Amino acid sequence: MQVKVVETKHELEQVFQIRKKVFVEEQHVPIEEEIDQYEKEAVHFLLLHHGDPAGAGRFRIVDGKGKAERICVLPETRGSGVGKAIMEAIEEYARSQNVPALKLNAQVHAIPFYEKLGYKVVSEEFMDAGIPHKTMLKEF
Repeated sequence: MQVKVVETKHELEQVFQIRKKVFVEEQHVPIEEEIDQYEKEAVHFLLLHHGDPAGAGRFRIVDGKGKAERICVLPETRGSGVGKAIMEAIEEYARSQNVPALKLNAQVHAIPFYEKLGYKVVSEEFMDAGIPHKTMLKEF
């Protein structure tokens, strides 16, 4: 498997296709909430599993910290380490940007996954796109 920083329009389209399948079709997030005003400023990541697009995520700097967003993996590749690979790539990129920490808003069901990667819950539960979330943080 390979995680790469998106460099072409085609790769960005693949990222959006994965996000639409996971968030819009599977989790029923409205498309106008999923594709937002931060797409152009974000650094996008595409995971290829056996050469096929299988996962995605994005990174932004918000309030002096890195923020991992839109982390998703297609259902057929979940449980095979691809989510961890995406997060490791984003963390490596965040470190290269000299940010002191990486935060994310995790869907509550995914908190154990992020805890295994060293993230700690730093907020109360809140709703985002009708899905319960908590903010998590990992300091470098």
